[in-house]
Amino acid sequence: MADFSLTTLFVVPVGNTLPSSGSTQNLTAGQFGIFTNTYAADNVGTAIAAAPYFYLAQGRTNTYLQGSKRSDKISSANVSAWYKVTGSPVAANQVTDVTNFTVTPGTDVTITLRAFSSYLSTLYFNGFTRSVTVKGECLACGGDPCADVDVPALIDAFILKFLEQAPGNNPDNITFSDFYQFQRIGNNQNAILRISGKPLTKYGQPCDVAAFPWEYDRMWFRTFVYAGPATTADFIVADSCNMVADAYVTQRSTYVAGTSAEIQQLEKNYYSYQAGYLKHLYRMVGYNENFESWVTDGTTYDTYYIRFNEYDKSAYKWGDFIIEDSMVIIAAPQALAEDIEDILVTALGAVTDESAPITSTTSTTTTIWPSTSTTTTLIP
Repeated sequence: MADFSLTTLFVVPVGNTLPSSGSTQNLTAGQFGIFTNTYAADNVGTAIAAAPYFYLAQGRTNTYLQGSKRSDKISSANVSAWYKVTGSPVAANQVTDVTNFTVTPGTDVTITLRAFSSYLSTLYFNGFTRSVTVKGECLACGGDPCADVDVPALIDAFILKFLEQAPGNNPDNITFSDFYQFQRIGNNQNAILRISGKPLTKYGQPCDVAAFPWEYDRMWFRTFVYAGPATTADFIVADSCNMVADAYVTQRSTYVAGTSAEIQQLEKNYYSYQAGYLKHLYRMVGYNENFESWVTDGTTYDTYYIRFNEYDKSAYKWGDFIIEDSMVIIAAPQALAEDIEDILVTALGAVTDESAPITSTTSTTTTIWPSTSTTTTLIP
């Protein structure tokens, strides 16, 4: 859903000290603080909880014709959303387990993988789709006729195919191993083929203050296992194929959250809402000295979101217009986030944690290709 709230971003500097006294105009450059309706600093929370409304404020480096940067009036009675996202500099990668093979010896078996990401969608329509086909080998059990396929051998044959170089002479052709890694789990007929996505490489960082170099991205994929030669394995008609194994997503991929690159991008996105004048973000930093960044590279930030309506409701009574609410985003280094959260919880109540959970399940005996050793690990 699109968000049309008028948004002000506060990036709390590393080492910030919340003021316990003074007004918003006593803030040093970059210093973040919380103030009552009378502009009195509060680093505990009791004063803003008792006040009819409060402000968030931050000192500026360039104060020419402007004071400190300040939010609109925030009243607990007018807050429509109050939540946080805990920063995580590492993204989880998708893990899919292929199991329960029901393959007849001598039958061709195909695995089709279809991967999606921002990168891949620029190269391939409907995802990066590629298939490998192997023949099920008979289990050496002495049966005649042979009725059981050797599942570990079948999985190993698939892994060898997956690791082959992409067809063609172009060295830039994409190979499965560019985006996936493969493992065999177990050594018996219940063996599992584990397919894991790899972390995505990062985009280049252009030397342009007005560019948008940071992009939300993750890689996820679908897995199809069926008898016979490769088909398009369209996800709409996959059930009509002769599926010969089950594919379970045991861990879903996630986005990173609260990285310094993300917060730097937010500073650009919301710059025009928080500058006192000369709001355009010029491509040359020297043309607009109002642009300030308080992000420290390599720092992980927790982000807090407060969406609220106008404190004075009489402002909504006149005019042919659409009511627009306001929002503040506080990006706080994780070392300082708890203190800020405690103060705001005193005024606004418990905060909702909207951090994306990592969905995962259990794993058992593991054989990592091409090693032949096994270890047993139980993940709660």
